[in-house]
Amino acid sequence: MTQAHQGGAHGWTGARKGALSRLRFTSLRLRLVVVFGLVALTAAVSASGIAYWLNREAVLTRTQDAVLRDFEQEMQNRAGALPERPTQDELQHTAGQMAGSDQRFSVLLVGRDAEGRTVYGSSGGLNGFSLQDVPKSLRTAVNRTQKVDGANKHPYHLYWQRIVDHDTPYLVAGTRVIGGGPTGYMLKSLEPEAKDLNSLAWSLGIATGLALIGSALLAQAAATTVLKPVQRLGAAARRLGEGKLDTRLRVSGTDELADLSRTFNNAAEALEKRVADMAARDEASRRFVADMSHELRTPLTAITAVTEVLEEELEAETGSMDPMIEPAVRLVVSETRRLNDLVENLMEVTRFDAGTARLVLDDVDLADQITACIDARAWLDAVELDAERGLHARLDPRRLDVILANLIGNALKHGGSPVRVSVREADDSIVIEVQDHGPGIPEDVLPHVFDRFYKASASRPRSEGSGLGLSIALENAHIHGGEITAANSPDSGAVFTLRLPRGTSPAEEEQPAEDGLTPGSDTDRPQGEDTKGDA
Repeated sequence: MTQAHQGGAHGWTGARKGALSRLRFTSLRLRLVVVFGLVALTAAVSASGIAYWLNREAVLTRTQDAVLRDFEQEMQNRAGALPERPTQDELQHTAGQMAGSDQRFSVLLVGRDAEGRTVYGSSGGLNGFSLQDVPKSLRTAVNRTQKVDGANKHPYHLYWQRIVDHDTPYLVAGTRVIGGGPTGYMLKSLEPEAKDLNSLAWSLGIATGLALIGSALLAQAAATTVLKPVQRLGAAARRLGEGKLDTRLRVSGTDELADLSRTFNNAAEALEKRVADMAARDEASRRFVADMSHELRTPLTAITAVTEVLEEELEAETGSMDPMIEPAVRLVVSETRRLNDLVENLMEVTRFDAGTARLVLDDVDLADQITACIDARAWLDAVELDAERGLHARLDPRRLDVILANLIGNALKHGGSPVRVSVREADDSIVIEVQDHGPGIPEDVLPHVFDRFYKASASRPRSEGSGLGLSIALENAHIHGGEITAANSPDSGAVFTLRLPRGTSPAEEEQPAEDGLTPGSDTDRPQGEDTKGDA
């Protein structure tokens, strides 16, 4: 795949991920659209439901009143003109006349002839409207005689009922002729009104859908207007978190979002100024330490030369050294060495803080490297090594020696012999464990063992080491891309675990020190560094 195609694929993937992130339910934009849609849907459905119900009642009531009024009029005019004992032909003829009214309903007349038989007359003939089409409850109500009093002037009334037959709505009504005569029933189809109401329902449904779409578009526009400044603010905050302290927002308007943007700009400006001040002070502090270390090295060189002469006098068997001043001379020699180590360690710490420390990588046989570190310090009798030969890693040998010298020397001084050093492979890394058989590290001290100049006991403010050994060892592990952890073994003693990648790519090779000395290393001292004891 060409680079252009890769860029296009990556761009499409990024755009797709961006679109999906905007569609997350946790997205404020999506929630705003959903809320707008739900509000619009609720309002539209409520309004449509109320409008449909009101129109339905109005349409049905208007049609129903007109039909019932016409039927009642026909019953009075035509059925009331029939004899009390009509024949079937008379009922049939009258029913046909009644059905011919403006409302076009079906009519069924029921009466008794001169011989007392029940006779029927239907406007639709023998197969038309029949008594079985009338609900029983309606027939019972029509034939029930009401008590006549001041509030009720007639024994019979007009009753009606809506029914549905084969998905078609009908209006059924019935009444009796007052003063004697046939009973009349009417059947009116409400299908035209139902069709009108269905059309109204479809119209209201379409209006609801349009309202929902309009609300979604409105919500999208509102979200774009409101959330775009918030998105810009989020992007600016991310850039600020990435260290781009010159990030600022463009302020427009006088609303709350504009106030928020101004507040962000003020905070970013104050933060940039504060970080610049702190960086300047930190740089000045590092420069002071570096300059002080360099300045101390010149007199230390002379003092070291004098102490070497004094040490030779101490070791000579001539007895020329006055016994009264011999302890003072030994103290001067040991303290000069300690001061020289402290200066070298401070210079190495300054390199780490300034980011100028570099690796000089080589293919290292770990077993040979550890053996050489132990042998150079005469620790062979006190250290057990568990490492197979032939296990190689690409590391900086000098810095690895510094790490091992500090960890092993620290275990020998503050732990207990024998100290066990084991090496094993874990995925793409090398794990080196240094375990002693001492009392272990107190739990309150464990988080601070790699701190610079940390003292575990206030009663021991001084120690033979500089208090920087484990800190320098950790920095050397970090520059390799590794890590050092400290813990207590379940059996006894402390365990320091060094984990390093097998193949480290150096940024660039470190330039040699100006004076040829090895910075940050305690390898020239057999006892190692005692940061753990000072921790």
